Amino acid sequence: MVTFTQLDIFIIIGFFVTVLFIGFYSGRNSDGTAEGYLLSGRKVGLFLFILTNVATWYGGILGVGEFTYRYGILSWVTQGLPYYVFAIIFAFLFAGKIRSASLFTIPDKIEEIYGRRVSAFSAVLIFLLVSPAPYLLMLGSLISLIFEINIFYGLLIGLAAAVVYLFKAGYSSDLATDAFEFFVMFIGFIIIVFLAISNFGGAEYLVENLPDSHLSLTGDASPTFIIIWFLIAMWTFTDPGFHQRCYAAKSASIAKWGIIISVAFWALFDFLTTTTGLFARASLPDISNPVLSFPLLAETVLGPGLKGVFYAAMFATILSTLNSFLFISGTTFGRDFIDRSVKNTDEKKLIFYTRIGLGAASVIAFLLAYFIQSVIDLWYSIGSLCIPGILLLVMSAYYEKFRIPKTIALIELISAVGASLIWMIIKENFYVGSLSVVEPMIFGLVIALVIHAYGITTFRLKTNSK
Repeated sequence: MVTFTQLDIFIIIGFFVTVLFIGFYSGRNSDGTAEGYLLSGRKVGLFLFILTNVATWYGGILGVGEFTYRYGILSWVTQGLPYYVFAIIFAFLFAGKIRSASLFTIPDKIEEIYGRRVSAFSAVLIFLLVSPAPYLLMLGSLISLIFEINIFYGLLIGLAAAVVYLFKAGYSSDLATDAFEFFVMFIGFIIIVFLAISNFGGAEYLVENLPDSHLSLTGDASPTFIIIWFLIAMWTFTDPGFHQRCYAAKSASIAKWGIIISVAFWALFDFLTTTTGLFARASLPDISNPVLSFPLLAETVLGPGLKGVFYAAMFATILSTLNSFLFISGTTFGRDFIDRSVKNTDEKKLIFYTRIGLGAASVIAFLLAYFIQSVIDLWYSIGSLCIPGILLLVMSAYYEKFRIPKTIALIELISAVGASLIWMIIKENFYVGSLSVVEPMIFGLVIALVIHAYGITTFRLKTNSK
């Protein structure tokens, strides 16, 4: 049972009011250009880059709590460590090249290298990948829990809190609200970790009250399970948020070092969230729904007011990702669907198209969140189908020696997505024995690798014959 005092409610409402104020206020000096609206004029400095890069990485905070409650430190090994590795690789190999390209979206680069058809297909996948639906569902669920309202109205309130200022101020409002949310999320989790230690004790308490597997880096998981999560983390290379922030950075150096420094803050926040999850498991071993592990621990250790701060922190982690994904979805819809199809050359029309995209993305996210009320199902299905199709194409777009012919690129994209979809259907409807450990995403990646390797050979033969 979760209860809230008037002070808690006041703090939570105050958080949302502050976000709305910052969001609208940040657009006061807009220059009216497409670069200003879509990428804040490509003038984002190191400090702001880090704040927004860190804040937007943790939208699935309730999922982090569930994973840690169930599996312990394995949560960090699978949900933290591999992303540090690939983020650092991204920083050194791609960040500078992406900033130097001075484009707007990933499909911009795909079209430049592989042509319009491949770009159009990739835009559809990007639009699905950055679906804000999972984060809207979490935000709406928390709002409906706190204010005891129907999930329908919780989703509407959450959507309004994320999107209204984006229409006016664009990416600048996304940056400004993310910066505020960065501090809120850290403050909230520092408070709950400090008070959990004060109430229960430190490492000794966890050792005495947790299963041994929860304090093991590998838990009870098989090597295959861990390897799969490392492969899934390769999605970092195709993360539209990373690309967007690199495009918006003031320089290539800021894009590179902003990501590297962000890794240190991710590690710190992961320590806070993992510790919180471990204390929840140690002190509340019989929770029937581990998704609520963070809220139920807050009910145990936080008093009036502090509980409101912690809930504001959870809202901050979700909202910072939700508004970013909404804006990327809107940009993809406006730039890659509408703007290209009408061959627009007017910057102001691109802003208008992006606002249409924001509206479309909002409606789609609301419908998905309302009718598919499972964050895990949304993440699993979207990621498994979309990532295999574009991963190698995005990476090769920035390195000529890994490029393939345009026709083969289109075949790779369609085949990888199709293979993932077919394998997903087979796994869900037929008995496949020991092959059940093969995830649809892995099957799609294997197909993509085979086709891409053939494409590289073909590309080189054509190049050498000229």
